[in-house]
Amino acid sequence: MQVLMKELFTTDVGLMSIAVIVFMLGMGAFYARYILKHMKDKPPVTQTMR
Repeated sequence: MQVLMKELFTTDVGLMSIAVIVFMLGMGAFYARYILKHMKDKPPVTQTMR
């Protein structure tokens, strides 16, 4: 386990993996918050043609 953690935090591939994981978690949190916020909004009122 120590070898895996050392490789994760010291090699280029490991650091890029961490960056991708953090980016994906951030993107997921952003979209979850965005969608939940817009679900609470009322739909826009459209004018009907006469």
